[in-house]
Amino acid sequence: MAVSCQTGLSYCIHPETTSGLRLDNLRVGCKSAQRLIVASSPATEAAVTAAEPLTKGDLVGSLASGCKPKEKWRIGTEHEKFGFELKTLKPIRYEQIAALLNGIAERFDWEKVMEGDNVIGLKQGKQSISLEPGGQFELSGAPLENLHQTCAEVNSHLYQVKAVAEELGIGFLGLGCQPKWELKDIAIVPRARYEIMRNYMPKVGTLGVDTMFRTCTVQVNLDFSSEADMVRKFRASLALQPIAAALFANSPFTEGKPNGYLSRRSQMWMDIDNDRTGMLPFVFDDSFGFESYVEYALDVPMYFVYRDKKYIDCSGLSFRDFMDGKLPRLPGEFPTHKDWENHLTTIVPEVRLKTFLEMRGADVGPWRRICALPAFWVGLLYDEVSLQSIIDMTTDWTAEERQMLRNKIPATGLKTSFRDGLVKHIAQVVVKLAQDGLERRGFRESTFLTEVAEVVSTAGVTPAEKLLEMYHGKWGKCVDPVFEELLY
Repeated sequence: MAVSCQTGLSYCIHPETTSGLRLDNLRVGCKSAQRLIVASSPATEAAVTAAEPLTKGDLVGSLASGCKPKEKWRIGTEHEKFGFELKTLKPIRYEQIAALLNGIAERFDWEKVMEGDNVIGLKQGKQSISLEPGGQFELSGAPLENLHQTCAEVNSHLYQVKAVAEELGIGFLGLGCQPKWELKDIAIVPRARYEIMRNYMPKVGTLGVDTMFRTCTVQVNLDFSSEADMVRKFRASLALQPIAAALFANSPFTEGKPNGYLSRRSQMWMDIDNDRTGMLPFVFDDSFGFESYVEYALDVPMYFVYRDKKYIDCSGLSFRDFMDGKLPRLPGEFPTHKDWENHLTTIVPEVRLKTFLEMRGADVGPWRRICALPAFWVGLLYDEVSLQSIIDMTTDWTAEERQMLRNKIPATGLKTSFRDGLVKHIAQVVVKLAQDGLERRGFRESTFLTEVAEVVSTAGVTPAEKLLEMYHGKWGKCVDPVFEELLY
């Protein structure tokens, strides 16, 4: 499984950081102090004019190429976090972010990823560190075999980041939304693709730019063995994505006060761009498969094409026209496989299909909850008994009911009404299925679900509700203590 960075609004796979240091994929720039600096330049660019035009069958085949036997299934975890000045609590500027990236590269032997003269990320083996539009620091983990490896990777990353950040007076916050500062206070990462998105988003929604700059998530990428297995996992995870949003709800503050939601981040995603977000009801159609997703993706408006080391603004244009050589910005040119991969990463529903499935519904939190999110989904989707139980449980949920959960849970969490009960009752069953699934895997991984199990065992009190209780109590209606409470 190729685990790529993506987060907030799926800003990856980065064309400049796709796979190892192969000369056919990356142009290697100067080498300083035995450390490679990777230039921002995709390999397929050189072969654009020679490439045969892609067919729809090629696009379907690219998704199907992700099928792999169970013994090769892996776990890829990604998480984002807010950097802030320890003395002032202010968001860190790009100059401070660059110093941090340079420090990590020098001390811990990471390769720098550059866009022009700006460092925009790091690579080490199959891990990468990237920057979201507002400077959110993201680790895209390697594809790993078990959750012990996943949590060890998270711990190692946080150790390295803290070792350099503390010397620079920087801390990192594990919260789903920026709790204190306004949009105007947030740094702008100097990346051309983000500028294209910033300009386009206000045309299609009211909260897209805010989501780019002031939210953080934790995600897991998981594999499938066949088209049928993909369909089952896609349906199960889409149905339960609102439940995950409730269990991990951790964004109750905006600009220094409660914002009326338990997961403001989740609510914001409903007003970004309806063409590329949402609960994808067609996934539950009897005919759904790889081709159905390709048809959907072809109709999602484009953001950009990368050529000659530049991002060409193609926002709102049609990938179908590109397939026919009729893209107005590149008349007569046809897309490469890399163009298709990049386009897929600009599509950001609650669960996303590439050559693996991405679970995208959870707020980030403290490091234990970073480990808990992959544990939750691995226990449900990588165990056949638990997966079938979820399918049986959710098979008669209607599209309207699934959307109702998506709409209401950001505000009411596990206390949301569903049929003749509450979502917390569903969550209790689901968490038990996840625990049982982890036990059957035989890796002694169920301990990583402790944080989630505590949520369902405490009358459905979400992490956000605990923060609100402290805000109204010992914090004296001030959000500043959250920077210490959720400091990594």
